[in-house]
Amino acid sequence: MKKTVKQLVDEATSQIETLSVQQARDLYGTENVTFVDIRDIRELEREGQVPGAVHAPRGMLEFWVDPESPYHRDLFANGNRFVFFCAAGWRSALATKAVQDMGLPNVCHIDGGFGAWRESGGPIEERKPRAS
Repeated sequence: MKKTVKQLVDEATSQIETLSVQQARDLYGTENVTFVDIRDIRELEREGQVPGAVHAPRGMLEFWVDPESPYHRDLFANGNRFVFFCAAGWRSALATKAVQDMGLPNVCHIDGGFGAWRESGGPIEERKPRAS
């Protein structure tokens, strides 16, 4: 193996903006700031979600960001600042680096992810399970 996941995350983190959970909480609810939850839907159903955060599954993120993709979501072309998070901050670091490389400006992620958010007392709401 040429690189471990930890090495990839460390490399990404050295090239992106990382917010402390307190910095993220200070931005929460601010106009023109969009929180983006990249966790799997089952994680949201099991652990809850940040109210108002957009769910963009990690596997679709680059497709939703790319304006030339048939899956593009206009949300990612609105000029907002984007705050990504996952469960612990590893996937969101990689995702932030990927979309930054794609040219999405003003993107960052939360150190410690949803776990740090929860531990800090950040607002969380229950997500209703998907219909079968």
